[in-house]
Amino acid sequence: MAELDKQKTGEIYDPAASDIQELQLVCLEKMYDYNATRPKEFEKRQKIMKDMLAEVGEGCYIEPPLHANFGGHYLHFGDHVYANFNLTLVDDTDIYIGNNVMLAPNVVLTTTGHPVLPALRRHGLQFSMPIHIGDGCWLGAGVMVMPGITIGENSVIGAGSVVTHDIPANVVAVGNPCRVLREISERDREVYFKGRKIPQEVLAKYEAK
Repeated sequence: MAELDKQKTGEIYDPAASDIQELQLVCLEKMYDYNATRPKEFEKRQKIMKDMLAEVGEGCYIEPPLHANFGGHYLHFGDHVYANFNLTLVDDTDIYIGNNVMLAPNVVLTTTGHPVLPALRRHGLQFSMPIHIGDGCWLGAGVMVMPGITIGENSVIGAGSVVTHDIPANVVAVGNPCRVLREISERDREVYFKGRKIPQEVLAKYEAK
């Protein structure tokens, strides 16, 4: 099996193999072009992003700069995904992000790890496992998501968390390692921040959409 194919199977592989390096350079060139766009070049960014990423739905946007091993080549966006500044991807295999997901500044999504055995690490060998982030999730500033993780729909991951285990749907989770703090509840329809009430007209306008 080619080393490039092993990226998608979870097997140990050599990232310095020629087939991987050739593809990676092509992908990095596209990411360079995206990051070099000017703020007013919105349409140009959209065009490059659709060519750069594996999948892009409607209404998606990445604030430059984007940092990624493969320039987003294995990144799958649903609809209305927003990624703030300095999204960092170790995207040696697939990262699936659902609809209406928000990624705060300095989020890191890493699909790749290295064997603990020093003899293998000396040769730079690694493995890659896909990441899945469900619809409606919000990842706070500086969140790190490790290889093979699934985060369920609508869940909120608090700033600075390191996600080393799967997180279920409809919860608030925080910490290092990240743990479920509580479920999203009826109170979240009433209060949005430190006792501040959500105006009823805001609920009426947006909740049903």
